[in-house]
Amino acid sequence: MKIRKGDLVTVISGDEKGKSGRVLHVLRDKNRLIVERVNMVKRHMRPTQDFPQGGIREKEASMHMSNAMLVCPKCGQETRAGDRITEQKTKLRICRKCNEVIDEARRA
Repeated sequence: MKIRKGDLVTVISGDEKGKSGRVLHVLRDKNRLIVERVNMVKRHMRPTQDFPQGGIREKEASMHMSNAMLVCPKCGQETRAGDRITEQKTKLRICRKCNEVIDEARRA
């Protein structure tokens, strides 16, 4: 999987097409991800100690990874991520459009 937590993604299909946000959580076993402020659903909550008044809350629902595309932090375009192997035998993600390393830009 080329998309990781903290990456900026854009939705490329479905009702939320065109929206973008940061990845909050990646569900690897189901090939799904949760994106900030995208695919919002309403949940009816029973009163609990954490949420004493109960009521209706909005939260992000998961979406399939194939509906999201990575946005390169360098060039700002939607892109597929590729891999580059360094001399130390580590794998880095690169942008297929501008050929820049994505991982380094995210850490800075």
